Amino acid sequence: MTDIQLKVQKPLKDLVYLELKHKILTGEIVSQTRLMEIDLSEKMNVSRTPIREAIKRLADDGLVKVEPRRGAYVANISIKDMLDVFEVREDMEGFVAKLAAQRINDDERKQLRAIALEYEQAIEKADDKEVIIELDEKFHNFIVKCSGNETLSELVKYVQELSLRFRYLYYEDFSLYESTAEQHNRIMEAINAGRDEEARAEADAHVKALKEFVFELGKKMEAMGDAE
Repeated sequence: MTDIQLKVQKPLKDLVYLELKHKILTGEIVSQTRLMEIDLSEKMNVSRTPIREAIKRLADDGLVKVEPRRGAYVANISIKDMLDVFEVREDMEGFVAKLAAQRINDDERKQLRAIALEYEQAIEKADDKEVIIELDEKFHNFIVKCSGNETLSELVKYVQELSLRFRYLYYEDFSLYESTAEQHNRIMEAINAGRDEEARAEADAHVKALKEFVFELGKKMEAMGDAE
């Protein structure tokens, strides 16, 4: 592992936090793993202080649980958790898309179209799930930027990060990504054309489709559990 202290673009405590967060979101550190300060400080070649601060911030994010006598460990994520997240995302992202359609400028229209195309091309290559997920996140984050609402930006960021963790852990059905490209294009076209109600409806439909996918996945997992 590269010495994290060589990365000087951010304060060390932020680098430690971001690296641990990425490992949890991508499933490299799995649910229920105990986060031992001594072990992590040795692996990351840093002192225990930034590790301790990072664990506290991850607990604030809901990614880590801290309990007396048990210590810190990576929080579980369940189908129920994700359905709860999508209930929140459904109205929130529709509203964001509506505001974006009302406020987007010409420069942003070009950028949004380019991001949607970049995602579509990544789907066609179909060789790197992590890149596809990152581009999906980039698409949604840019729409939030176009909405011009900082409060919404913070709220959406939190719920999208919870969704991101789920994507890395459970999204293995590639047909999901193919349908997502079509949905992105419909959202993008509505926003770029300034059709705010259509943009809201398309964003709502996108999240509903994801929620339905998660619900069906939950039923499959439950059936597999019953069969064992």
